[in-house]
Amino acid sequence: MWRRKPPPPEAAPPPATPAAVLRTRDAERVLRGLEWTVLRRLDGWLEGDYRTLFRGLGLDLADLREYQYHDDVRHIDWNVTARMSSPYVRQFHQDREASAWFLLDVSPSVDFGTAERTKRDVLVDAVAVFGRLVGSHGNRVGAILYDRDVEAVVPARVGRGPLLQLLHRLVAPSRASGGERSRSARGAAAGPTDLGALLRHADAVIRRRSMVFVVSDFICPPGWTAALGRLAQRHDVLAIRLVDPLERQLPDVGLLVMQDAETGEQLLVDTHGRGFRRRFEEATAAREEQLRIAFGDAGVDALELSTDEDMLHAVRRFVELRRTRLRLAAGGLPAAPTPADGAGGLRAAARPGAESGA
Repeated sequence: MWRRKPPPPEAAPPPATPAAVLRTRDAERVLRGLEWTVLRRLDGWLEGDYRTLFRGLGLDLADLREYQYHDDVRHIDWNVTARMSSPYVRQFHQDREASAWFLLDVSPSVDFGTAERTKRDVLVDAVAVFGRLVGSHGNRVGAILYDRDVEAVVPARVGRGPLLQLLHRLVAPSRASGGERSRSARGAAAGPTDLGALLRHADAVIRRRSMVFVVSDFICPPGWTAALGRLAQRHDVLAIRLVDPLERQLPDVGLLVMQDAETGEQLLVDTHGRGFRRRFEEATAAREEQLRIAFGDAGVDALELSTDEDMLHAVRRFVELRRTRLRLAAGGLPAAPTPADGAGGLRAAARPGAESGA
């Protein structure tokens, strides 16, 4: 007995906003993956002592009193001490609604990467890890995105949802033709990044004392140190520097066309020449020294994250070095600069004025 063949099923309609669905899936995957590979391990290792990472976060000035033995020298108020001719320290109480801000350099240079990841990928991971660490304790997380100008100011809010929305903004350009856009349209349109403008804008926007993460590769003209120092006087600032191994040492691959990601300028170089590679490494070493001095003059710590390094390893080393600093400070010793122990190291601030408000 023959039966009538049923009509073919109708094809399912395409999603209304495939780009939004893709961004959501990617951002959630990034955050979920880091929660398993980094955050869960850090949480057990820190044993709840997340303030080791964020000294001064969530503290409001309550009172002043005379310095006593075993007081933290970072809490000395130098202005009152000078007037009273006797050391005075600040007393704080915990603010249950603290804020953390990410100042994000999303200029074309962060799209560079020769390992499995680009510097933008490292930037996204850093925002996810530190944002989750701060937000999981009920603190607000906000961000300022900067390219040629301030692209967006994301208000500080509490919860996983706002953090995911921030990650969506950062993941979307790298998933939806971000590479081509950054290398061609953006790269050849204007000059280098003005990091000082980002820092000055943040100083005007962030009113209450906060934890501030400055995430950048710091490939920009000088002149931002003073703005960073002013920001550090009011907030607890951590500079997170994004690096790639090829930015420090060139391989011997013969003739190579190098292009400035932010100006579009191109240069043909011969990497086979030992003299050229040596001069490149000398220029890199000089720039490293300039950055070390700049961070020290501004009075901020600097965490280095490389495209070829595990995030967990870098953050754990950073925590160990900050714990060492806090132990030295609690023992009445000044916080001396600590050299970076390879990628992911911490360069400590030496300026007591920046520490007194922590």
